[in-house]
Amino acid sequence: MLKRVFTAPDPGRVRLRFAARAVLGIGLAVVVCGLAGHSLAGAVTGGLAALLALFTVTDATVRGQAVTTALLPLVGLPVLTAAAALHDHPVARDLTFLAVVGAGVYARRWGPRGHSLGVFAFMTFFVAQFLHAGTGRLPELYAAVLLSVLTAAAVRFGLWCYERRLPPAPVPAPPAGTGLARATTRQAVQATAGAGFALVVGQLISGQRWYWAVGATWWIFVNTTSRGETLVRGFRRVLGTVIGIGLGLLVAVPLHGAPAPTGVLVAVCVFGVFYTAAVSYTWMMLWVTLLAELLYGILGVLEPGLLALRLAETGVGAVGAVLAVLFVLPITTHTVTDAWIQRALRCVHACTAEAAARLAGVPDADPAGRVTELEQLLGRVRLSVAPLVHPLNPMSARKRRARRVLALLDDCAREIRGLVAVAADPEASHDARLAAACWRVETAVEALTGGRDLPATDRPLAEEPALAHLHGLERALAELATPLRTPSGSPLVGA
Repeated sequence: MLKRVFTAPDPGRVRLRFAARAVLGIGLAVVVCGLAGHSLAGAVTGGLAALLALFTVTDATVRGQAVTTALLPLVGLPVLTAAAALHDHPVARDLTFLAVVGAGVYARRWGPRGHSLGVFAFMTFFVAQFLHAGTGRLPELYAAVLLSVLTAAAVRFGLWCYERRLPPAPVPAPPAGTGLARATTRQAVQATAGAGFALVVGQLISGQRWYWAVGATWWIFVNTTSRGETLVRGFRRVLGTVIGIGLGLLVAVPLHGAPAPTGVLVAVCVFGVFYTAAVSYTWMMLWVTLLAELLYGILGVLEPGLLALRLAETGVGAVGAVLAVLFVLPITTHTVTDAWIQRALRCVHACTAEAAARLAGVPDADPAGRVTELEQLLGRVRLSVAPLVHPLNPMSARKRRARRVLALLDDCAREIRGLVAVAADPEASHDARLAAACWRVETAVEALTGGRDLPATDRPLAEEPALAHLHGLERALAELATPLRTPSGSPLVGA
């Protein structure tokens, strides 16, 4: 876990800039709320709104990000109004909260924008429970949300918009389908059922902090698709919470909410959340837990008993998520994994074709964008295969096969990157043998995705860089045929 965080590649220092900008944007938002005369509750609400505006908005283009950011208050303020108005009506409040959970997950069918708006809606309702906000606080909370989103937007799109210098990052579309065959629809039902369990049991444990359990269920479902992904994420959430609580006992509790050191540690936690989110969910949860503990310290209610309660509520939320994915419209791991692997293989072929066209002198051929798309798809494959390669997975044979598939897909990506680098050289020339090699890659991809046997190939080593990368790609694809199928022809993770 430590190695994954501190040795993970950060091309262009994007993660570093992402985290540093978050500290700046959220810090300025809190300062603006303070200058506007808002109370501590208003500052907390504003800080959370700025955090979500900087963290959850992931559209492919800067313009798309700006539009989504502008839409956040339009979604969040009505939800905040409902949460405050229903504060003294528990049954209506709970049913509305579950509706927000279901709608927020279902909104992912509309891609990154739907996901961002769904998360913002959920967290707006959540923070109203966190602050026990009634209608009397609404004007201040409205102002805090608007001021903070505007401040975060000014930092993101004005002061430090490093995305303008980066190519748009392609976002893989979710698997298609209609009705209950659509993954987002099934997940919306699962999340609502899991949140319902967490809400009921969480209230039995604590009538004041029950929303922690619902929040745990919600965040376990974020960025997961299959049953296995959700189970692994639930384990990592609990692990991160346990470590964060241990750290809080050593750091947050002794501070007793002292303003200066607590403020510095809050900034460190914000940086940690943003910097580690892409590489380790456990580490991200560690920082989120410590951040929550520091906020409770500022509010003057932090004590060891509260930390034990948070752990219990987190466990309830994880159990709710596990029960939902196991028994409510389950989405099997092998179905999702097979779909992402097939899409990655088709992208390999597309990258090869674009690179070959570039070498042939086609002016509009640009394989660079395809390479970025391939990296995104391989990220989804790794997420989907994570349950199979997890240390606690007892099925050693499938674990070995899954690791072999990941290693060979990484080989494919490495050969593709090398081929694209050669194609980018203006002095590179087209070789007639490239067409034959590209055709063999296309045939191999079609065989792998269509469940057919690959034709035998035994190509000699090539001295030309482009052909060397193509031959390496052919070998990797040929070797993929064995781990992708058992002798009976079943997919990687079984039926």
